[in-house]
Amino acid sequence: MSTVPNAVPNCGAWNADEICRFITSERLASYFTDTDGSVRQALHLYEWNMRASASVLELTSMVEVIVRNSLDASLIAWASTHHPGASWFDAAPLDAHAQSDIAKARRRATRHGRRPEVHGSVISELTLGFWRFLVESRYLTRLWVPASHTAFPHGAKDLRTRQEEVALRMKQLTTVRNRAAHHEPIHRRDLGRDLRAAIDLASWVSPDVGAWVASKNSLRTRIEGKPQP
Repeated sequence: MSTVPNAVPNCGAWNADEICRFITSERLASYFTDTDGSVRQALHLYEWNMRASASVLELTSMVEVIVRNSLDASLIAWASTHHPGASWFDAAPLDAHAQSDIAKARRRATRHGRRPEVHGSVISELTLGFWRFLVESRYLTRLWVPASHTAFPHGAKDLRTRQEEVALRMKQLTTVRNRAAHHEPIHRRDLGRDLRAAIDLASWVSPDVGAWVASKNSLRTRIEGKPQP
């Protein structure tokens, strides 16, 4: 059983100016601008930004797993039909950057060849950015029309429109996830729009999945609790 160290400082006793000194005024600049200019109010908004960032990471992790598994299933089905016996990692007409991403993921998943390759382990090593670019227009005729569009069966009926809408939301989600992951300000973003983008993606994979994401994420609560200037 863990114990609380005797040297824990009084949790209610802290100096706002001292906290600001270590966060730095540069990082807090937008928080000062968007509040009354006091250190305490800037910190209050900064603390909200941290909690909102955690909710963004929670949300994007939910949707990333859903989207990548749906795309993976679509590409497996495509490869089994058009390239029997081959992994889509090898068969898909990917550009050099994507091929490099897959090679790196395979090395990480196999510990540089010291372990047998497990397909699911490679998938988990591919970044959200990889999947984002996989649905871009560069792959419209090579992958989207013959394969990838089936990952989003509940999207727009027109396949070009579906591709554009999926790509837009994947780009949006990647952007906000990266900002949250790097402790950047997101308090000026339309996080409600980001939330809708995430739910759209999940719903286009499956309405049930979309309903699950909508009901289980904490970002909506964070948005509602944002400090007012």
